[in-house]
Amino acid sequence: MTADWTGALARAEAHAPFLSRAMDRLPDLVALLAAGEGKAALAWATRQGEGVEEVGVALRRERLALALALAIGDLAGAFPVARVTGELSLFADRAMDAAIAEAIRRRVPDAEPAGFIALALGKHGACELNYSSDIDPILLYDPALLPRRERDEPGEAADRVARAVVETLGRVTGDGYVFRVDLRLRPASEVSPLAIPIEAALTHYESSALAWERAAFIRARACAGDIGAGEAFLAAIRPFVWRKSLDFGAIAEIGRLTSQIRSNTRQAWTVGPNFDLKKGRGGIREIEFYAQTHQLIHGGRNPALRLRGTRATLDALAAAGIIPADDAQLLGDSYDRLRTLEHRLQMVADQQTHALPSEWAAIEGVAKLEGLPDSDALLSEITRITQAVGERYDALIAASGNGGGNGGSLGGNVLPVGSKPLTEELARLGFADADELAQRIDGWRSGKMRALRSEAARMAFDAIQPALLAALAAAPEPERAFLRWEQLLANLPTAINLFNLLEARPALVQLLARILSLAPPLADELARRTDLLDPLIDASAFALPGDVEALVADFACGECDDDYERVLDRVRRRVGEKRFALGVQLIEGATDPLEISAALARVAEAAIRVLTDAALAEFERSHGRIAASELVILGLGRMGGGALTHASDLDLVYLFTGDFEAESDGRRPLAATAYYNRLCQRVTGALSVPTAEGALYEVDTRLRPSGDQGPLAVSFDSFERYQKEQAWTWEHMALCRARPLYGSAEARDALCGIVSEVLKAPRDAAKLRADVLEMRATMAQHKPGKGLLDVKLSRGGLVDVEFIVHYLQLREGKALIPRLGEAIPILIAEGLLPEAMIAAHGTLARLLITARLLAPDAREPPSAARSVLAKACGCSDWDAVLASLAQARGAVAAVWQDLFGEELEIA
Repeated sequence: MTADWTGALARAEAHAPFLSRAMDRLPDLVALLAAGEGKAALAWATRQGEGVEEVGVALRRERLALALALAIGDLAGAFPVARVTGELSLFADRAMDAAIAEAIRRRVPDAEPAGFIALALGKHGACELNYSSDIDPILLYDPALLPRRERDEPGEAADRVARAVVETLGRVTGDGYVFRVDLRLRPASEVSPLAIPIEAALTHYESSALAWERAAFIRARACAGDIGAGEAFLAAIRPFVWRKSLDFGAIAEIGRLTSQIRSNTRQAWTVGPNFDLKKGRGGIREIEFYAQTHQLIHGGRNPALRLRGTRATLDALAAAGIIPADDAQLLGDSYDRLRTLEHRLQMVADQQTHALPSEWAAIEGVAKLEGLPDSDALLSEITRITQAVGERYDALIAASGNGGGNGGSLGGNVLPVGSKPLTEELARLGFADADELAQRIDGWRSGKMRALRSEAARMAFDAIQPALLAALAAAPEPERAFLRWEQLLANLPTAINLFNLLEARPALVQLLARILSLAPPLADELARRTDLLDPLIDASAFALPGDVEALVADFACGECDDDYERVLDRVRRRVGEKRFALGVQLIEGATDPLEISAALARVAEAAIRVLTDAALAEFERSHGRIAASELVILGLGRMGGGALTHASDLDLVYLFTGDFEAESDGRRPLAATAYYNRLCQRVTGALSVPTAEGALYEVDTRLRPSGDQGPLAVSFDSFERYQKEQAWTWEHMALCRARPLYGSAEARDALCGIVSEVLKAPRDAAKLRADVLEMRATMAQHKPGKGLLDVKLSRGGLVDVEFIVHYLQLREGKALIPRLGEAIPILIAEGLLPEAMIAAHGTLARLLITARLLAPDAREPPSAARSVLAKACGCSDWDAVLASLAQARGAVAAVWQDLFGEELEIA
């Protein structure tokens, strides 16, 4: 669309008295605008304060010129709304910075401004300032850095600076004003000074801040003064703004605020005179709240949502699959249009108004200023926009019970506590001892459960109690599920977020009951971290994780910077979430257990890479690097084979390339062997030591050369020499499942070459056979199977499959692939194994993976868990599982008999 500069000037002259007066005062600027020189006009406007000694005067002159240039460019269609709001916000930054510097130098003329911070909040923080907006900064200061006279106390000096800033920007003179300044968003504004010490502000936000303050800081940024200190402050309060767990309580908080706003503007809900484009139903604020509510819920887990701009946030929410793309487009377009119309209201008299005029003639003037034919066209457009926005916002707030506290979609009628109706309801649901359970529930509220000691927590629990009890009753093992829920609740210091999550997402209640009933390890994890449920609100949680590279990018991203402890915590959170989601997939029968197993291995490999990188970077700060040398990590066992279970530890061997006599170049240099052994202790700790986010993996390094008696890390040369000259047969069998997990491609290839040479070396077949039989007999004696479902150690189980495969790999020098599921078909193709081994290995592997969750003690599980096991193994029922298991063990025993002439007892 071609910009209409002439029409814009004419409409401004006719319908906007403020712009008309500005045009009279600034004829040179009008000439540039009439010529369509928008860019030149903006540049001219920003120069109007040059050479003016008094800061306040200079800023007022620049502000008037900028206001006129932006208004005419906006009316002409040359400047989109984002350009207008962005330019206004940048000017506010410049004005605030100049006012701070001038205020400090009033008292300390030669001082460099330092130690005083202005944080921009709201539309200023988002670079979305209105045409005629006030600004809502929070002013902070560092008592140690703020320049002051010797006799001034820091607080007194900071208060003087703050008052001078407000006066410079807000005082109305013959040149107008710069910005109205509102400081009421500061902590405890009723009693606090205008500028707050940084430490006091940190204490407030860490301990006593209100929910609305979280929302305010979504769009906060350091805009003026000591920018570096401001950014450091915002980084320090990031955990307050962005919660690690999903926070569905945010919906209730926003809902209550919406109810209050709507009740105050109810008389002007209908689009017409006095309708408020900002606060009215379907207006600007509801679009902002819509975006911010989703940010508060999801932004702690997804840094990509931590944006300040409303339009950008809506697009990011759509990209993340949190809101429909069509809704993001509609709300974004509506936001831009309402902001444009809001600007028209403010251009008339340079007043901070958001409401349509009370007189029809004035509404007609606004319509004409916008270039619309009449007031009916304006009101019709606003009605269409606000109706569509209001419908979407109402649907969001409905999740919190229409903004009226708890008791939303799950609430129903709260059952009286410790009452006959509760006992009767429990009996109706089918619980065996309803009266005893009712008394236990009553006991939860009497102080026994920390998580239910506050009134807010009890109200939140009341909202989910009916649906929760119904879900527990419908669970496969109701009493078991009820007991585990009770144990989970007892372990929680607070549970409001959990209750809010379950209220907001009803389907999670049924899923939670199944987890508690079926999978003890998952129930135990939930007792430690209820936020593990958070990812399950998204259907993508039931998709397998991506490849290792994608997982590395996921685990390493976020605002961790180079903080080692935060990296450890983030990886533990993300790995815990992935493992938990994969466990849920398993009990829901959504995915083949073999695919779950491979995914668990990918997750572990990604964690190894990210945490090793972090440990190495931390180590290098003190000890530097060793030239032409690097760390390489070799995975063995199930990790090497890329097939973990939820109970697997990590079998790792640490190696390094280069000269073992070399020395590092850091401030605390170490010889290579000492360097890598200390580094690998750090890596092992990164992978295994519990942090505030819990534990990660057990790491087993006993398969390294010389086992526990040898150094933790050895050079490639030492490893190769040991494997070729000293290693036992069992160590070469372990090497059959070796796979490099960390290191450069060149180093990995070199290590694979060493492993290949070792495994392909000629062997005495008779000695190999004797060694294999002796090792297996010793293992069977000292580590027999523990129960029906110990398909790993029981004879005819997975250990026997591994011994058979590794024996043939070493004897023949063929199928040297660490993944058993890939090696077995190659051995079959070579005529070395029967076809039945594929099915046997598949049955045993699926049973092992699933039983680690459903029957961790390897004993026969309850009926419901047996059904899940049957489904996971592709069987119709439990009897079919037992038959399939017997067939698999029989097939393995037959191969053992054929290879070794030894009959296995598999009864």
